Amino acid sequence: MPEFEPDAGRLTFKLVYYGPAQGGKTTNLMQLHAQAGTQMKGELMTLETQHDRTLFFDLLPLGFRTASGLTVRFRLFTVPGQAAHDGTRKAVLSRADGVVFVADSQRSQATNNGESFQNLADNLGRVGLDIARLPLVVQFNKRDLADILPEDEIRRRYASAPWPLYFAAAIDGRGVGETFSALLRLVWRRYADEYDLGGRHGLDEAAFVAAGGGA
Repeated sequence: MPEFEPDAGRLTFKLVYYGPAQGGKTTNLMQLHAQAGTQMKGELMTLETQHDRTLFFDLLPLGFRTASGLTVRFRLFTVPGQAAHDGTRKAVLSRADGVVFVADSQRSQATNNGESFQNLADNLGRVGLDIARLPLVVQFNKRDLADILPEDEIRRRYASAPWPLYFAAAIDGRGVGETFSALLRLVWRRYADEYDLGGRHGLDEAAFVAAGGGA
């Protein structure tokens, strides 16, 4: 559930990048931070662990208000991919309003992707979130590498899955913004009525996405 601060007139959405170790979660966040306008973003912070790291920063769309007058802010996080840091993953995932699952497109990583997604589903349940209702986008990253699963094969495998699929090479920024925009669209649809994000005098879905799309 978004963080609602009535005294400050602010609504904060927590968005989490989840996936296997070395899949590109950190690279996605670094690209988003680099692409965001200077006045729109907070400092890119790093929480170091023994074998991995968690990154986070705030994204504040300038001049964006909901129909009810609230300022909207997005807070973006990655989680450590190493299994040894599952406690940290659960802590970061707690109260998430949307998730991007970053899969590794390399054939050799198919098992790791599956185990990591199952871990995401398990941890969502442990922190009280319903995967069926949570805005979730799946990104297949590392499309720039050799020996990757073809896009049509991935689409066949995920044909019955309800989550949007995106393809990226986060190292050079390809697909990063598109993935983020897709997540924002799902977040808007999930919370538009509850927090009056649209309304007769508010902004529509495209405007909500554009407001977070400085990245």
